[in-house]
Amino acid sequence: MTDTQGSIGDSEDALGRMLAVLRFWFTKDLIEDTSPSVLGDGPKVSASGEINTENRPIRVSYLTEQTSHHPPVSAFWVDCPVKGISAYGFDQLSAKFTGTSVRVTPGAHNLGIFINLQHRDNEEYRLTHPAAQLAGLLRGSLSISVADTCFVTCPKSKIKVILQYLEEGWLGKAQNKVNGVIFQYDPENDNKVRIKDVPEKDILAKLEGCWQEEIYYTLTTSKDPQLLIDLKPLWPLPKIIPPETQQLRNESRRFWQGVTEAIRNRQYNQATKLKQELEERQREKAAARKEQGLEWQPRFFTQALVPNGRPALTEDGRQALQGLQANDYFLRESSLTST
Repeated sequence: MTDTQGSIGDSEDALGRMLAVLRFWFTKDLIEDTSPSVLGDGPKVSASGEINTENRPIRVSYLTEQTSHHPPVSAFWVDCPVKGISAYGFDQLSAKFTGTSVRVTPGAHNLGIFINLQHRDNEEYRLTHPAAQLAGLLRGSLSISVADTCFVTCPKSKIKVILQYLEEGWLGKAQNKVNGVIFQYDPENDNKVRIKDVPEKDILAKLEGCWQEEIYYTLTTSKDPQLLIDLKPLWPLPKIIPPETQQLRNESRRFWQGVTEAIRNRQYNQATKLKQELEERQREKAAARKEQGLEWQPRFFTQALVPNGRPALTEDGRQALQGLQANDYFLRESSLTST
């Protein structure tokens, strides 16, 4: 993710920047974080990697905190100050069992990923999430398919993208196909939600490919497809995380360490027991706060939830991200946490 995110603002051309945003979009899921977040969670991850800018390492730092327990919602902030790039939003999923599969959709507070380019007059992009289907639960052969439409919009440049993830093949084998269109739109009258509704005169480029392999774009001024991204040779960069001795008590990796080790050792009863003990302690502390008339507030973000889907950092949040950039992981313990 570091390479694709760090280069988003490099192009002097608005269309070039939108194409860079799409490269980030298709590569963002290469990085996985399996640690569950907890209420009052601290900084979890920072990553660094080389991109072709003055041949120097560019660090991308990641901060997340569970800001709400009911409903379960986490705020996140991704920061690359050297390139003037930040990404932020709320993470919330909704899952529904349909009989043979699970349909996973963004929760009501998950309005997408927002990307801000400080060096481009604070140009902001909004990337919405498609729904996904997890199948094969009954036969023990899990597969993920996506058959939905999502959008990328930039009001300042007046460029929008519609991405349509197609249904799986008629034999039941997922094809992982995606089609899309990049076009000029009116942010004050944003009413185009289907590819076929976009007038040809507004189209800047068309997209097609496999979202797990290669995606191509074709400019309206050309008949030759050009490679947008080839995912096959790509691999997640290793994360740089604070040493355990410098992690707060309620940071995910430290907080869930016992549960994680039990799962890895296939000690599932022990994992369940430890999980229940942790959750019971959280409930006890919540009850104690209520009895004392104390209202819990997020530490690193100003509010638990906001209607526009854009979290804001507190001073502690800004200091945490600055520390991650400088390899300084010290944070004081909070006087009011959930653990």
